[in-house]
Amino acid sequence: MREKSKLSVLINNDLFIACNKAPGMATQPDKTGDECLLDLVEVRCKQRPVHAVNRLDRPVSGVVLFAKTKAIMTELTDQFRHKTVEKVYLAVVQNEPPEPGGRLVHYLQKNQIKNIATAHAETQPGAELAELHYKVIGKTDRYFLLEIHPVSGKHHQIRAQLAAINCPIKGDVKYGARRSNPDRSIHLHAWKLTFEHPRNGSPVELVADVPDEPLWRSAMGIAAHDDSDGN
Repeated sequence: MREKSKLSVLINNDLFIACNKAPGMATQPDKTGDECLLDLVEVRCKQRPVHAVNRLDRPVSGVVLFAKTKAIMTELTDQFRHKTVEKVYLAVVQNEPPEPGGRLVHYLQKNQIKNIATAHAETQPGAELAELHYKVIGKTDRYFLLEIHPVSGKHHQIRAQLAAINCPIKGDVKYGARRSNPDRSIHLHAWKLTFEHPRNGSPVELVADVPDEPLWRSAMGIAAHDDSDGN
């Protein structure tokens, strides 16, 4: 019963399982030794190993997909590698972006020691090209809600690219936020994931609710209201 209370399952079949990861939980085992999402998934599936197809940083919430066999993991990771998977994130930032929507392209350099990525406008030695599209979909009294479509999938990409335009994610002190969130989460959420079913080719769309937290509820409520007005 303890395991079930921590695990929010979005889909579960013979080939794969996907969950809505809570902020603050690691996707896989790390040096802390803390219980991670993979541990809970293996208990739910009553099998080991289960294979993580995508990963989220510990302070980030949202959709994480696991394959139940190595063959299915290979098929699903190939979709990510070939950029046929559609990923949609939500982020809450305090500063208004320079434009209501647009495309960001940077060259990311990773500092392995500090576990941080720096976004540069021009190419740098060892840097990797990162691209995303964003749009503002809501605004509270103090914050802006962004919908983000990453084209690439680089380490800390969204966090670093938003920081590069002076829009650090709320709570993300590593990338310039003024203060951390009390639970050390950041307001970045892997909202939707769409991919092809590895056996029949039909589209599989997974949608993960944002954390049940006042700012997320407020921002999503305003976004829904703005969308209804626009229609």
